[in-house]
Order: sequence, then structure tokens, then C-alpha cells
Amino acid sequence: MDLLRFATAGSVDDGKSTLIGRLLFDSKSIFQDQLDSIELASKNRGNEYTDLALLTDGLRAEREQGITIDVAYRYFATPRRKFIIADTPGHQQYTRNMVTGASTADLAIILVDARKGLTEQSRRHATIASLLRVPHVVLAINKMDLVDWSQAPFDEIYEEFSDFATKLDIPDLTAIPLSALEGDNVVDRSKHMDWYQGASLLHHLEHVHIASDRNLQDLRFPVQYVIRPQHSAARDYRGFAGTVASGILKVGDDIMVLPSGLQSRIAAIDTPTGPADQAFPPMSVTVRLEDEIDISRGDIFCRVGNHPAPTQDIDATVCWMDTDVLTEGRKVGILHTTRMARAVVREIPYELNVNTLHRNEDSHVLGLNSIGRVKLRVTTPLLVDDYADNRTTGSFILIDEATNRTVGAGVVRER
Repeated sequence: MDLLRFATAGSVDDGKSTLIGRLLFDSKSIFQDQLDSIELASKNRGNEYTDLALLTDGLRAEREQGITIDVAYRYFATPRRKFIIADTPGHQQYTRNMVTGASTADLAIILVDARKGLTEQSRRHATIASLLRVPHVVLAINKMDLVDWSQAPFDEIYEEFSDFATKLDIPDLTAIPLSALEGDNVVDRSKHMDWYQGASLLHHLEHVHIASDRNLQDLRFPVQYVIRPQHSAARDYRGFAGTVASGILKVGDDIMVLPSGLQSRIAAIDTPTGPADQAFPPMSVTVRLEDEIDISRGDIFCRVGNHPAPTQDIDATVCWMDTDVLTEGRKVGILHTTRMARAVVREIPYELNVNTLHRNEDSHVLGLNSIGRVKLRVTTPLLVDDYADNRTTGSFILIDEATNRTVGAGVVRER
């Protein structure tokens, strides 16, 4: 079975956590003790129904306020596919958390309250999903039970969202009317909306095609760790562990190691379950080579005629995640794949208004949760690709060198 990562996003009280709870409950993916716990918690809060949102809203502050603050990850599987869910916050002040949850997603579910229609946050989350190149987007128009299951609000919201999406890069858009509280069109088709002929949400998640989303042409294998066993029986073993970012590794293939430029051939590929003839994204493997080459953490395996060019100048779109503003001239650490370097902010050409897509060229600083264009100068050449071509080698995080905390995340713009 393959794996689908998806993130939920939307405004406050649109029902993100309830939707995930309903998805887990109706697909029989929760244990009895979990159900007993949320039934008790719902009763203590005075609810006459089981609040399935409590499955994901685990923080005390979340349950007190009825909101999502942190990104909650949940895992479940059906006979057809495995899933990792990222339940992201709806508040504007937690935009950075939404970026974190959507950065690795194959699909984004953007919830809209059928009574309220599109909000500022709906547009914000759609823009972020587009910037992060999430290939599939589901517009989930929730709370249809509160508009008498009428088709008119659904059509109106879908048309408005489609018009806004034409300004973005969303290659695959699907709209589904549903009621997370009642369970209509979540796992099973609704009996209240005969006018909707599409699939339920779970059916769509099970069948959405993601194999072609992965880049299998450009080999990129960042080395994370060099394995050298110490016991005598395996002293000759020398493997290079990491996760395949893109392309396909095959035993017998010729590869180039950057930044040294040295070449060798793959002798073997080891996986947790034993040797393999090939490896592809997102497999974590250990690669052994025929030649003894000086290779360390941060190096990248690629093809001889297909490799990224080392660069010290990076033009990127950055989401700033720290209370201290990002200013021109600031020095930060940068982590790209498995390579760490230092960088200085040369220029901040503009801040992006993610609601209107307006570029504010008068603003040359980025505050908390702001997104803008940033030009960096790096001390050590990095092997970057355009984010549009490779979401792994085209992204990075920024680190405060004094506190070692993550302060920003960036994607490399087309060069």
C-alpha cells in the first residue's frame, strides 16, 4: 500500500478537528479506550453528543477554547491506502503551524463553512497550499446540514473559490459537500444530497493518484549518515544512509557525488527488510558503492549528466516564524537537506499579502507569520533545485544561531 499525507486547513470553527474525528470514527480507526475517553470528556463539558474533535484537540488550551493551536498528526489505514493526517490551526497567528503541516502534504483539505462562505483565512490557506506546491486540493464545504442540504450555497462557494484559484497554482481541485458532525459524505455517501454525484471524502482520498506527483527523473540522494560497524565481522562495511528525495537508485547505476564531483557505481542497496535492487522516494535506505570515496553527511548522490549546480546565492520565498522580525543584513543558520551552513539576508524585495496576492514592495522586513521574497548569501555552496522541480532539495529552514530554534522556512524560487 502507498502512503498519502494530507493536511486540513480552514477558518476557526469550520470543523477541521470534527472532520478528522468523524473520518477516524466512521472508518473504525480508533480504539475503544479512545472513544470512552472522548465520551467522558464530552459529558464533562456538558455536551449531549460525543465531540469527535477531541480526538485531535489534545492540548488543554485547545479543549478549553474549542480551537486548534498546534499541528496534530494522526495515522490510520484502509485496505487500499495508509494515511498521515496533519490537523493544522485556523487562526492567522498560527500560520507558521499551517505551513509546517502542509510542507510535506500530498493533498490539502480546505474547509469552508457553508453558512459563511469563503473567508480571509480560506484564501490564505489556499495561497499557502499553492506556494508549497501541494499538488491536490479538496474544497470541503462543511455544515451542509445547517443550510438544509441545499445545492445553491455549495455552487456559490465553489464558483467563488474556483475564480480565486485561477490566480494560484492548483493543478487538481475537487469540491465535496459534507457534514462532519452528521457524517454525510465523509466515509459514506450522503442520503440528503441527491444532487451531488461525486465520491465521498474517504473514497476520494483512497483513489486520488499521487504516483505521478513524485519526481522519478532527477536522482537526488542526500547523505544523512555514514555507517561503519565496529564489530569485527562487518569492519569492511561502509554504507551511506539517507532518504531518496527524487529519482530511482538501482544497483549497478553510475552516480556522481557532489560537491566533490567524484564518480562511482552502486554496489548494493540495503533496507530495513534486507537487500533491494532499487530504491525510490520516499524510501530510507543505505547505499554501498564499489569505490572508496570520501563522502560525509551533507553530500548528495546524483547522475553524472543531471545534477544541481552549487550556488551561494539563494532567491526564495520565506515564511517567517519568529517574534523577532527578519531584517536585511541579519545572519542566520540554514539547513538544506542534511547540510548545515550560515547565511546572511542580502535583500527582502517585498512582503506578500497572501489574502490578495499583492506584493508590498515598501516592506523590507518580515514579522511573525509573514511571507515574502528573501535573497540570501550562503557561506558554503548549497546544491539546490527549484522547489517546483523538487520539494526536498528546493526547500530549507532558517535557524537562530544563538538559541538554535527554527525561525523560518523557505522554498527556492525558479532561477
